[in-house]
Amino acid sequence: MNKGTHFIGQPMYGQLIILLNKAKILKFSRENGGERYVKHFDAWQHLVIMLYAVIKRFDSLREITDSMFPEARKFSHLGISMMPRRSTLSDANARRPDSIFEAAYRDLYATYKDELSSDSRKRQTPKWLSRLQIIDSTTISLFSNLIFKGVGRHPKTGKKKGGIKVHASIHANEGVPSDIKYTSAATNDSFMLRPSNYSSGDILAIDRAYIDYAKFEELTARGVTYVTKMKKNLVYEIDSDTMYMSEKGQMEHRVQQVTFTKHVKGGKDIVHHARIVTYVDIKKTRAKLVSLLTNDMDMEAEDIVEIYRKRWEIELLFKQLKQNFPLRYFYGESANAIKIQIWVTLIANLLLMVMQKRIKRTWSFSGLATMYRIMLMYYVDPYSFFEAPEKDW
Repeated sequence: MNKGTHFIGQPMYGQLIILLNKAKILKFSRENGGERYVKHFDAWQHLVIMLYAVIKRFDSLREITDSMFPEARKFSHLGISMMPRRSTLSDANARRPDSIFEAAYRDLYATYKDELSSDSRKRQTPKWLSRLQIIDSTTISLFSNLIFKGVGRHPKTGKKKGGIKVHASIHANEGVPSDIKYTSAATNDSFMLRPSNYSSGDILAIDRAYIDYAKFEELTARGVTYVTKMKKNLVYEIDSDTMYMSEKGQMEHRVQQVTFTKHVKGGKDIVHHARIVTYVDIKKTRAKLVSLLTNDMDMEAEDIVEIYRKRWEIELLFKQLKQNFPLRYFYGESANAIKIQIWVTLIANLLLMVMQKRIKRTWSFSGLATMYRIMLMYYVDPYSFFEAPEKDW
């Protein structure tokens, strides 16, 4: 019988989890107490099944466990010695520390970050791109306000939902989070901006929620450049003001050098020197003036604008995670179970992005994730298939 051009002797899922290091994951679990009182269902099996669930986009524990029975023989080849019951998986999500999955993600990121940042395609990239980091957060709505404190109320019912806020930092040329923190939705974003995490030459693109003069002054002292959007209510003194016009007499951009002063009770006032770059954003439906704040006094205004536009990369990442993985429904009601599911989602996202990078043919992430979801347990070579899916036709 002809098994097809793309046939291989193990499921596509088996070839995906080869990117993981089983020995390290079990080591992380032992170090964090994840194997204490465990007889059969170890951290490796837990991670493999949770990855299977988020890639297949299952919404409940019942879907996960029921779907595994027809695939029992295939799972045995992946190191799953037992088909877990719903109660077993639920208990593991509640009890096994989420720090194990965090350690697995961070190790995976350290292993593949160079591969993700490399780009063999011939295209011009600005010199500052490899130094650019982006910080932002996204809120994932939850069913209860008791686990993670929500923010705001429903305009009609007046009820407040809980929410977990995922704070992420990414390198612009990598596209996956290099640092992750979880808080309740009511937590202000500014805590994620820690000047000590950055070194001279780094560039930060941040939202206006992170404006903090003391931290901006510390970043300047460290030789770190930031670019953010202006708030309308900021008070400052204008030291110089220059308007740049086009040949047609229209404003191209305006550059102001300004000084911010923050009075501190019982302490020394904070004085911060910065530059405001105002430009006309013609990409909007209606042309709009946008003002950006930066501590870089020398960089071209066009580069400042382009750096801030790159901040959209992290918004695309959040959209990618929410559209391609199950983050509307959770496999447990505890904070630990919710964090585990998010860490596993980040691991799945990183693994698929590594595969996307290794395939020469251009695939959108959503297209690749959809095909993986459909063919996850098929005996198909992913590299062969994704390079020439029509070869068997």
